[in-house]
Amino acid sequence: MTNLVIPAATQVTLPIKGSDDLFPVRRIYCIGRNYAEHAVEMGFDPKDDPFFFQKNPNNVDLTGKFPYPPESKDVHHEMEMVFALKSGGSNIAEKDAFKHIFGFAIGLDMTRRDLQGISKKTGRPWEIGKAFERSAPMGPLTKIEECGNMDSGRITLKVNSEVRQDGDLNMMIWKIPMQIAHLSRFYDIAAGDLVMTGTPAGVGPVVKGDKLECSIDKLGKIEVVVI
Repeated sequence: MTNLVIPAATQVTLPIKGSDDLFPVRRIYCIGRNYAEHAVEMGFDPKDDPFFFQKNPNNVDLTGKFPYPPESKDVHHEMEMVFALKSGGSNIAEKDAFKHIFGFAIGLDMTRRDLQGISKKTGRPWEIGKAFERSAPMGPLTKIEECGNMDSGRITLKVNSEVRQDGDLNMMIWKIPMQIAHLSRFYDIAAGDLVMTGTPAGVGPVVKGDKLECSIDKLGKIEVVVI
């Protein structure tokens, strides 16, 4: 038996709708600018090649509360669909991509936009703006057998009952099979990985007290309060 010199980190998990089982999270990949209107609103060409950044597994939060983070005065909501892998590999073909998906969830890529902006200007990594504590509020997973491939469906975010983001999953530039194929060229993706699939146009700032309502057809909704 191996003796650990410090306690092991707690395994991050997501609940699964209709089950007492839990999904263990290994890694979180996030695709950037995957909806054309969002790419344009951020000042970029939607025809650019895909790119990914990562959040940390322990950024996942299931409490429904988002603490406004320190060292930032401009924090934005980015509503996204998340898919979870039950298997993986390298150089996966697009035609085989859906075989590796366990299910789907609603997620938020909360972003310290001011710190991300500084990183962009200075050519530094984005983690300080993206991978901070509780920056990935999520809901439970719905199994792919119950919701299908989720290649279309309305995705919306309201702040204090006002619609801020309203799009359709079919508006993704890089569809789910393309994301899996591309990721698996550069990483050995595996069971337990989550992929955040990008955000529609309409991202914007939040302040303490805001109530965020996120919904995706077939996946239901989650509510998150900024505290």
